[in-house]
Amino acid sequence: MWLLLVSTGLRREEVLAPTRDGVDFERKQMRVRRNVQRIRRELIFGTPKTKRSLRTVSRPQQCPKALLERKEARRKERSDAALKRAPLPHHPTGLAFPTVTGRVTDPRSLNRMLTVLRRDAKVPRVRVHDLRHTCASLLLAQGADARTITETLGHGTITMTLDTYAHVMDTTLKAAVARMNHALGLDEDETARVGQWPPHEVR
Repeated sequence: MWLLLVSTGLRREEVLAPTRDGVDFERKQMRVRRNVQRIRRELIFGTPKTKRSLRTVSRPQQCPKALLERKEARRKERSDAALKRAPLPHHPTGLAFPTVTGRVTDPRSLNRMLTVLRRDAKVPRVRVHDLRHTCASLLLAQGADARTITETLGHGTITMTLDTYAHVMDTTLKAAVARMNHALGLDEDETARVGQWPPHEVR
């Protein structure tokens, strides 16, 4: 689940809703068609607010193995605790990340899980939603364009992506310029002279 959150930028409510048949192992994709929301005291499956949120995301090749391992671990946990699967009748079966009894996981519990993981790893405070920003930053660092990131995260518009990650894009652009300078055989001093006006002769 954490691998998916970091690598695909899924929202907290989205990662808990897919069933295993929504995962295309052959094409390495996952279909996002619904989410999980807590309305008062009940967990409800609903449809994302925008059409952009209805999307198919690519996932890293490690995900199928991780999903199968999670499935086996959940089965063992249920066996060790002598529990039977008891999904609610009005909820979909075969959820990718259910509770030990096969019911939908409460989105709020992800915050508690991440707090424990964060403390064990001795890393600064981070929210589940921050993992979306991590995903976008990693994609930008790998050279992904804004349109790809917009579709991956399910943003309403590309403008939202550009506004949200402008600071990261600025760093990425500077890195791209540095790579271009290296490709052209320009050192830092020559680069500085090229940027001056009137331009100096570059040998």
